[in-house]
Amino acid sequence: MADLEADLVYDNPLIARYAGREMAERWGPLRKFRTWRRLWLALAEAQHELGLPAADGVSPRIAPGQLAELRTHLDDVDLKRAAIHEKAKRHDVMAHIATYGEVAPNAKEIIHLGATSCYVTDNADLILMRESLNAVCVSLANLIDSLARFADTWKDEPTLGYTHFQPAQLTTVGKRATLWCYDFVLDLHELERRRDELPFRGAKGTTGTQASFLALFQGDHEKVRALDRLVAKKMQFERIFPVTGQTYSRKIDSYILDGLSGLAQSAHKWGTDLRLLAHKQEVDEPQEAEQVGSSAMAYKRNPMRAERLCSLSRFLMGLPAMAAQTHATQWLERTLDDSAARRLYIPQAFLCADAILRIALNVSNGLAVNQPIVAKTVREFLPYMATENVMMAAVASGADRQHIHHVVREHSYAVTERIKQGIGISTELFDRLKSDPAFSKVDFESILVPRQFVGRAPEQVVEFIDTEVTPIRKRYADSLGQTAQLRV
Repeated sequence: MADLEADLVYDNPLIARYAGREMAERWGPLRKFRTWRRLWLALAEAQHELGLPAADGVSPRIAPGQLAELRTHLDDVDLKRAAIHEKAKRHDVMAHIATYGEVAPNAKEIIHLGATSCYVTDNADLILMRESLNAVCVSLANLIDSLARFADTWKDEPTLGYTHFQPAQLTTVGKRATLWCYDFVLDLHELERRRDELPFRGAKGTTGTQASFLALFQGDHEKVRALDRLVAKKMQFERIFPVTGQTYSRKIDSYILDGLSGLAQSAHKWGTDLRLLAHKQEVDEPQEAEQVGSSAMAYKRNPMRAERLCSLSRFLMGLPAMAAQTHATQWLERTLDDSAARRLYIPQAFLCADAILRIALNVSNGLAVNQPIVAKTVREFLPYMATENVMMAAVASGADRQHIHHVVREHSYAVTERIKQGIGISTELFDRLKSDPAFSKVDFESILVPRQFVGRAPEQVVEFIDTEVTPIRKRYADSLGQTAQLRV
């Protein structure tokens, strides 16, 4: 009956269809509440190690046996029992304190000692965000590595470059890929910075004054400061928020979602380019043997992965506005109208980023270049690309530059008009120029070599990989080689 009911209610597509299981479990309830228990243990351990006194001021408040009992029950979270408590208490933190206390009765009195709810909720969010940022960075490094390999493979292949999606000059397939790759390199640097600089809320008390801990330590300010540092160290954080209200500044959430939005921007740009190139039939994304492009048009092969990349990226790009509004509308030391929204947009931002990177890596590892089509397009537009070199050759042989420019423009316009009427082809341009006396001394055959028109594109690819990608490969050497199989 439970499975049937599950099939009848809405299921978030980020979990059911797109994101990986590891990211979904990281933001699931069991992981969150196990993290809460680890935070309660860290607080109690730190208080014990700093000699938290009992009411008599002499005896220790926390006994080693109580800590041992807490450690024994870090993972056996009874979600159903906690739900019963929450229904009665209407408070999730109090519900889980009660649930933890039932399995660790001898330690019940020291759970959450001196803390406020945000001690576990905020610190747990920061822990999960840091772990998620690290996972995103690893996947992003793998995508950069994959795109760099693609760029290196195709660094010498001339292709038509576009401005305004109008034919411009030649570049190479590999050089174009470095443009995609560099966007992701910039994203990686930004997300690494956010991960490495992420502070820990620590043990700050109800309104951030640490008054409750100062009372517990009987006015010993240094031990209260040490408590903050020690709890952070136990949770592997080097940085601590210097000041907080009841919550850490929600500006941090906004910063992180902005960084994830940057990743989505890069992915959307790349996905859009792939869709344009698919229309040109120059580049294809991977396709399964049984994949169907259309239920009606059996011949169709659609760039559905690139389209999904754009679709999910658009969703992620929309989330930072909510984080910004949350920070902007916080009242004084705190207001609870942040809670429900953060439960939605923080996990979903990471789930969406994970889904985007899974698709991106899948596409990058299977990207196919249709070299004959690429070469055909180059041949069609090369006469136009070569006109500048033809003009320079004619001027070098003694012709007047302005006259030569006028002749090329007249012939180019005439051929373009014939093409638009369906009666001409681009190669007619060179036939016209060859027969024009102004170009009688020009060696046209030596000019019509595509490789001559790509500038330093191949060299730029090599230099880009050496300066930008190689350091990333070294940094993530133990984590490269990821693949991504899509569920749908």
